This record gives sequence, structure tokens and C-alpha cells, in this order.
Amino acid sequence: MGTLATVLAKKKIRTFQDRFKATVTGDIEDVDGVLKITRIQVHYLLKLPDEQRADAEEGFNNYIHLCPGAQSVIGCIEIEDELEMEPLPA
Repeated sequence: MGTLATVLAKKKIRTFQDRFKATVTGDIEDVDGVLKITRIQVHYLLKLPDEQRADAEEGFNNYIHLCPGAQSVIGCIEIEDELEMEPLPA
């Protein structure tokens, strides 16, 4: 969350607690008799003004190569991430 929040902040997109959250799940499988985390799914929810949607999409599409956690496990654990955007309530 931190890396994506930093990327969004550079685009002037606020990521306050009531606007930005992530739900993370994972799959653990038996691989040759050893339990292994094989997949991590991250679902981001971001509430923002409609005019910032394109910037948020661009930031989301580019943040993962800057993320230390993701870069530490890519190649060992499959990472699936998605960004759901909702308009800010008026």
C-alpha cells in the first residue's frame, strides 16, 4: 500500500484512510510436501474525484516495479493486483 500511496501522492491523489484501502489474500499450496505461499491477491479500493481517475490508473500500472515487497518475491510468488475506483461522495 505504501508504494502505491507514494506514487499517487506524487500525482496529488489523496490516500487518507477513508479513501484508500487494500484487501490482501493468498494461496498456500503443498509443493513437494512443503507448504508454500504461491499466490498473493491485492484488491485496492480508492475513492477519488472523477478527474483524477486517469492519473490513478497510470500510477497503479507503474507502481509495482518500485515496490520493495513485490520485487522481493516476484519470480517466487505470483502477485495479482487490481484497482477499484469509486467516486468521492458529494
